Amino acid sequence: MGQHSAIEWTHATWNPVTGCSPHSAGCAHCYAQPIALRLQADGQPNYRRGFEVTTQPQLLDQPLHWRRPRWVFVCSMADLFHHSVPESFIASVFETMRSAEQHVFQVLTKRAERLAELAPKLPWPAHIWAGVTIERRDYAYRADLLRAVPAAVRWLSCEPLLGPLPDLDLTGIDWVVAGGESGPRARPMALDWARGLRDQSAAAGASYWLKQLGGWPDKRGGEQARLDGRLHTQRPEPVRTRQLALPGFDFSD
Repeated sequence: MGQHSAIEWTHATWNPVTGCSPHSAGCAHCYAQPIALRLQADGQPNYRRGFEVTTQPQLLDQPLHWRRPRWVFVCSMADLFHHSVPESFIASVFETMRSAEQHVFQVLTKRAERLAELAPKLPWPAHIWAGVTIERRDYAYRADLLRAVPAAVRWLSCEPLLGPLPDLDLTGIDWVVAGGESGPRARPMALDWARGLRDQSAAAGASYWLKQLGGWPDKRGGEQARLDGRLHTQRPEPVRTRQLALPGFDFSD
């Protein structure tokens, strides 16, 4: 995990925090926990505590050494806004992101309450995006909390999508990523749920990315993630992310 990522909507992952704990329905079949435990068994020093929440100060400056601009998913193996992560460490993570302005940082959390609480104290230049996970209708309130965050781009991860979201308010939301669950206990995603988000995103002027249809053993991602015969791999336009284009950076879909 680092300079390259298999996640379709990003280029790299950066994990200055590792480990997490269950928070809502989408956590039931967490992909990160078994990876962390395997890395612990393999003797990987960053995972010596397995999936226990652990700050990794030695990795704080990692993105500053990546010269080529890239999309960076922050804490793919953790939740930066977990209550066990000190506020001072979150501030240090944001200071690194603020300084590494050659990248676009994609921050994502299920803990929208803490994000909204700390957001006024954190820097939000246009290359730091704020996102929350909404996997089911009863978590739609997280979008309301996200709207209070002064980020240039606000986005939703509706993955694993566990039910329809017909009343999801996309006011002030720039990007919606959806996807079905993968893994041996994958819960199915109805295509109509993904269609609903596609149509709601179009009506709200938000970009829409359908990452995977879900399932096991094939998660049906990439070229297989077709909805009504086409792929949906939109991201917000450059003008909506920052005033200056990133040199050598391809923003196209």
